[in-house]
Formats: sequence, C-alpha cells, structure tokens
Amino acid sequence: MNKTNKALSATLALGLGLTLSAAHASPAKITAQSIIVNPVVTELKVDVWTNRDATGNANPVYQKGEAISVGVKVNKDAYVYLFNVNADGAIDLFFPNGYEESNFVKAGTTRTLPGQGAKYTLNIGGPDGQDKLLALASLKALTLDDIAKFVGDQGFAQVGVKGQENLAKALSIVVNPLPANSWVTDVANFRVTGTQATTPAKPAPNVGIAPGERQDGTLDGAMADAYDRLRGEGSLGQATTHAVRWGDGWWQKFRGVGAYGDAALLHANGSSRAYAVHGAILKRYLDLARAENGATRPPSRLGWAAGDEKVIPRNAYGTSGLYGFFQNGALYSTEKYGTFWLQGAILKTYQGLGGSGSFLGFPVRDQSLNAGAWTADFEGGSIRTVNGVPKVYRK
Repeated sequence: MNKTNKALSATLALGLGLTLSAAHASPAKITAQSIIVNPVVTELKVDVWTNRDATGNANPVYQKGEAISVGVKVNKDAYVYLFNVNADGAIDLFFPNGYEESNFVKAGTTRTLPGQGAKYTLNIGGPDGQDKLLALASLKALTLDDIAKFVGDQGFAQVGVKGQENLAKALSIVVNPLPANSWVTDVANFRVTGTQATTPAKPAPNVGIAPGERQDGTLDGAMADAYDRLRGEGSLGQATTHAVRWGDGWWQKFRGVGAYGDAALLHANGSSRAYAVHGAILKRYLDLARAENGATRPPSRLGWAAGDEKVIPRNAYGTSGLYGFFQNGALYSTEKYGTFWLQGAILKTYQGLGGSGSFLGFPVRDQSLNAGAWTADFEGGSIRTVNGVPKVYRK
C-alpha cells in the first residue's frame, strides 16, 4: 500500500537483528495466516477490514492506483497499530501517522483511515499478489522504535523490517513485557492486480443487503430461511455484511436488536439449515476462534452452530442466561459469571441432570483439563472425570 506523495516502499536495513527469533520470550504465537496471535483469550478485541469487505474475512481485489480505506474497531479503549504487508514482503506502518491526532481509539467507535477531510490518501501501489493488513491493539501505548521510525517531517514512518515473519518476530519482542491479556490482533486480506484504475474505490454500502445475500447477488437459502424462522427483524435486525465464506461454511453479520447485541447467522458447507448466535455468545465464540486459528474458521472445540441460541430462565440460584448449542459443545452465558464452554462427557452429564436448571446451576468457568482429567465447576457443584468416567459432586 503506497501513500500519496510519500514513498514508503523502501526498506531500511537498521541492523537491529530483528531476523533473529525472539518468540520464546513472548506469549505471542507466530502463524503464517495471522502473522502474530495472542494465544491467551482476552476480553480486548480488535476488528480490521477494508472498504470492499466489511466482514474482514474475505479477500477483495484492488487494482493498482485505486484508493483504499481501512476500518478498525475495538471493544475497549486501546492504542491501535496498523501494518500492511505487501506481496513482496515490504511493510508499511500507516497508523499511527503524522496526519492523525492520535492512534488511541475509544471503545465501540469505528475509526476509518483516511477519515473524512484527511490530509492524505491510501492508494494501492503493488506489486501484484496477496497483501495482508495487521491490526495490533494494546491497552498500553507501544514503543516501535526498533521497527519503524519517523524521519524529519515525513508523515509516515520508515519500516526497517521486511516480510511478515520478521514483522511477527519484531512485534513479539514489543509485546513480551505486556500482561498476556492486554493485547490482541486481527488480520484482513486483499489482493492486488491489474493496472491503475481511473476512479478511486468507494466504500461498499451496507444498506439494503438482504438476509442470505452473497456479494455476487446469489442467495443463501439456509440463511434466508433462518431469518424468517427467527423473525429476524425483531431479533437480528439489518444485515451489515453480505453472506461470505468462513472456513468450510458461510456466515453473515447483523446489527442486532436492543439487548440481543451483535448477531450472526452461520452454517457449515452443505448444510440446509443456518442458526443464529448473538451478543456475548457470539463474542466468546469468535474469541475462541481467534485464539485457535486467527478466526479463519470456527473453533474446533465447538464447531458450527447446531441450534439457535436460547434464553434460559432464572434458576434456583436466581441466575438467568443464554445457551448456544454447537456441533462439538456448548456455550453458557450469564451476566453474573461470564460466558463459558463445555463439551464431551462433561456436557452430556451436565445436560442429563437438567443443565443450568439442575442443582449444579450455571458454569462459573471454562471446562479445563487437570492431570489428564476434565473438570467443570458450577454454581452448585462440579463434574470431574475419573478414569474417563464423569463424577458429579455437590458443594
């Protein structure tokens, strides 16, 4: 991504030894797909996307010379850093820059770069091939002097590393001193091809997208049926993205309605039925996917949604909540305790007793593996596997 009136394609050899592995000193996980990932599930979340793909999960195509805009959003106040890794390995740090007041982003607000009236533009410069956008959000401001430097009155920093692996290693050094749950990343992809376009790209409007509508105009019947089945206007609201591929299936995001929060319809490839996931259940589901695989597909411990999210009435402990059912497990969510996953024999035993309506009540933490045995703790007791056999204990 080249910046108007600024040549950022040159890579400086700063001699900082950043090609040497330092990942062992950091909780960061370096991956080919997501560049750098925090393996710890964090409450902090960041989303990045381009103007041609509001989901951030597709791979839109841009021609050389076209203008591009980038959106980013965090769920907590955070400092955001945006990198672009070009197809030839050249790296641009385009946020923060000398034209923006600050890279501090308030929780729940969408920051679009460049913003309206900005004194710069972002244009596609090539070469042809695959580009990646990396968003790194941190609760604390980071020092990137060993990665990029502002020289003189340049509006954009000069980056001294090349290639996503070296960028990941350099960033792992930066995040190493941070508390493990204080930073998170997200990646969006786009392809560069062709010659300079005559007109700049404009953000794709989301208004009027139909439930199940794909970008090519075809309709995902399973999603359209699910929207009707669930009276989607009252529970899902307006579609904010097209239906797009996710892993080996499809998903579509919706604005949500009131207390339901953000929502999504999703289904595995070949399935004739789609299901809805909302709010805290959707957030935890995507956080688990992000921790496992960079959110390129559903988390393996849960799999695809296998039923619509349900509201669970108040139990004997005075707790009410939500229940999400998936191929390989379930998520239970309450305001009192949070959102936690169960699976396998633990889940089967729990549901056989009556689930959250039983003397066990709601889960109070995730199912965990201790000394080879699965354990789950609840409001009124626990379930532990002994030699592979679940045992139930009251408090």
